[in-house]
Amino acid sequence: MEAPKTPNPSESKLHFLDYWRIIRIRKTVILAVFLLVVLTTTAVTFILPESFSSTVRIEVNKDTTDIAPLLLGVPTQNTFDPYFIQTEFEKIKSKAVLYQVITNLGLEKTFSDRLHTEGILKASEVYPFLLRQIDVRQSRNTSLIEIRVYDEDKLLAADIANKIAEIYRDTRLAKSGGASKESIKELQKQLAAQYVALTNAQYRMDELRKELGVADIDAGGGLLTVEPEIVRMVSRDRVGAQSLHAQFKTLFDELSALPKEELRRVIPTASPDPQLSELLSKQAQAEVEYASIFKELGDKHFRVASLDAILTNLNGQIDARCQGILKGLATQAAVHAARIEALDKEEDSARKRDADQMEKYRPYFQAKRDVDTQQRIYETIKLRILQETVDAALPKKSIVQVIDQAEASRKPVRPNIPLNISLGIIVGLLMGFSLAFFIEYLDTSVKTMDDVERTVQAPVLGVIPQNVGALIEEGPESPHAEAYRVLRTNILFARKDSNWNCLTVVSGGAGEGKSTTIFNLATVFAQNGQRVLMVDSDLRRPSLHKLLNVTNSSGLTNFLLKQVGLEEVIQTTSLPTLHFLPSGKLPSSSLGVLNSPQMKEFITAVKARYDFVFFDSPPIMGVSDASILASAVDMSLLVIQYRKYPQAMTIRAKQMVEKVGGNLLGVVLNNINISQDSYYYYYSGYYYDYYSKHDDGESSPKKNGEAKSAASERGGLEIKQKY
Repeated sequence: MEAPKTPNPSESKLHFLDYWRIIRIRKTVILAVFLLVVLTTTAVTFILPESFSSTVRIEVNKDTTDIAPLLLGVPTQNTFDPYFIQTEFEKIKSKAVLYQVITNLGLEKTFSDRLHTEGILKASEVYPFLLRQIDVRQSRNTSLIEIRVYDEDKLLAADIANKIAEIYRDTRLAKSGGASKESIKELQKQLAAQYVALTNAQYRMDELRKELGVADIDAGGGLLTVEPEIVRMVSRDRVGAQSLHAQFKTLFDELSALPKEELRRVIPTASPDPQLSELLSKQAQAEVEYASIFKELGDKHFRVASLDAILTNLNGQIDARCQGILKGLATQAAVHAARIEALDKEEDSARKRDADQMEKYRPYFQAKRDVDTQQRIYETIKLRILQETVDAALPKKSIVQVIDQAEASRKPVRPNIPLNISLGIIVGLLMGFSLAFFIEYLDTSVKTMDDVERTVQAPVLGVIPQNVGALIEEGPESPHAEAYRVLRTNILFARKDSNWNCLTVVSGGAGEGKSTTIFNLATVFAQNGQRVLMVDSDLRRPSLHKLLNVTNSSGLTNFLLKQVGLEEVIQTTSLPTLHFLPSGKLPSSSLGVLNSPQMKEFITAVKARYDFVFFDSPPIMGVSDASILASAVDMSLLVIQYRKYPQAMTIRAKQMVEKVGGNLLGVVLNNINISQDSYYYYYSGYYYDYYSKHDDGESSPKKNGEAKSAASERGGLEIKQKY
């Protein structure tokens, strides 16, 4: 029959029941930490001395006046400033304020008596203690400041709070008035020094003016020389000359290029001339008269000839006049060109003279600018003195006002017993749970079947509860027997060959329950009517003979050493079908006896004689005997004690069995507290409750045994289906 398949390892996810399981298992740690924290908190709460609280509330404003300061258009608004409030918190707790409080109230002697010191403390020594008793905070949603003082004496607490508010107010008022007076004095000193600087600057400027001969008639900074004005006038004339030159030159060029007739027509308009206009007028009259008489008299008449001579003379005069006008235009262009050249020379000369004068007068200009600068500074300081003087004379607003005086408290505020104990309970629970889960996190031992299947990669064939004794004494009616009957059924289904009947139980470390498991498993097989041999092969620390109360003087070692026969060392038990072979005494010279040919022959012989043979073994991590047995027998079971050894040891034990060629059927989880660990209750707890309740009206023992056997077989089938 095929062995059950091992499920693939899945990601470990904690369920709510897993948290509850951890809490139940670690409840002792949780309860211990919880009680320790709560009791400590309660004890400290009742040991602490009582403390009373008194609070004074004050309104704090910035330094402002009732009317707008000088040179300001509107009064300043006293807006909320969180940084200002925080700054005043620190001022209230400053040494400048608290030292005066200590001195005025005589707190040096008060704290000296409380602390039982030798001599009177100084104010600097009392300051740290007083500072710890003061709590300064802002009243919610307001600009008010609350000064809260805690002290053992309720009257002294109120006095300290009121005194702090009083001294803080007086200090602010003193600094507010004193600041203006000090500022005015300092400004007056600066004004006197500035007046000296201004006088020195003016004296130096006058000396330079005399030395350099500067004609500075304009005190406001007018012209010192005429050269710049000459440059401007010359520049203006040059522009006019350039314009006229361009005009005449252009007109001359245009008229010179025209034919004679076109020139006569254009020149009167382009360059008007009275003489030319008169000649043109006479020519026109003569031409009109000539035209009128020429038709009547003909060209032979003396009058016609006379008019013709007049016209010829006029034409000559007009041409001469036109040429004269052109020459006049050329002359005008040449004149303006010469004027431009002269103006250029004059401008260059004026600029050179101005540059020379500027270089000469530069020290004077610098001195004059210094005088102007010193004059502005002097007038600014003088105006600021006037402003500060007027502002200091204005009535001030109340910058610190006590809203609520501190009064003696009726009841102490510290320690707050309900609050402290409640916090102790909460913190104790948190610390207890945290420590429990932290311990659980550090615990790498096997805790659940999921741990086994994920790390060992082997099925869990049985879950054995705590406090299991020898079933041969408890009898088949024992509620613990059902766990071993389930294990027996699973072994029968898990073995690959029905002829396999030789089994050993191994474990990684000592004390995991191998001997008890092998003993009770053999008992269950024997109670089912099968012939069973139980061999104690833990030669170094045998223990099965103690469970049966028999002697261990002769046994397996004696047989393997051929000192006795097999029939002589096999012992019977109270169960007819269960036989037992003790380990016998192990001589120091025969430590490797399990690896001998005699051992192999012995296993072959007992397998043929009995239905099942069970071998107890030492821890596989300790000696090699367990590995030898695992390789020699048909099947091996790995016993893992619940929450005892790290998972790495269990993995190593499984690897050692497989390394020697052993057939590991599965794992047995031992020593499970099913009543506390709800994880295992659904697995095996129900049949303990069911079979532990024996009703007197039930059927005969024989029928009960048959019913339980059938239940065992059904349970085995259910486990097989699970795996």
